[in-house]
Amino acid sequence: MAGLKLVCGLVLFMLVVEPMATTALTCGDVMSETAACIEYLQNKGGKSPPSGCCDGIRNLNNQARTTRDRQTACRCLQTAAKAMRGINYRLAEKLPAKCGVRIPYKISPSTNCNRVR
Repeated sequence: MAGLKLVCGLVLFMLVVEPMATTALTCGDVMSETAACIEYLQNKGGKSPPSGCCDGIRNLNNQARTTRDRQTACRCLQTAAKAMRGINYRLAEKLPAKCGVRIPYKISPSTNCNRVR
């Protein structure tokens, strides 16, 4: 009987603690969510971002819940943009607004990601 109580207690503990555990956002997550935006940001897409791009921007914004996650997203976006040719930074800066998303920093190579909160 005591063993059953212990097992039930452990299961209850896991059910309470597990949802509270979060994983940190990675550059892989950022690249996966924003891959559909690349052609648009290289002026190879239409006048507005594709729906898959905006879905990714919304998902990324929802995943970046902590200051650390937002700073990671900022740095990853900067690194990726520098590594790709032909990125139109004016389009990148306006991308969140065009997708109806508010983020606490400007997507720009000049953004100091350490100051993102």
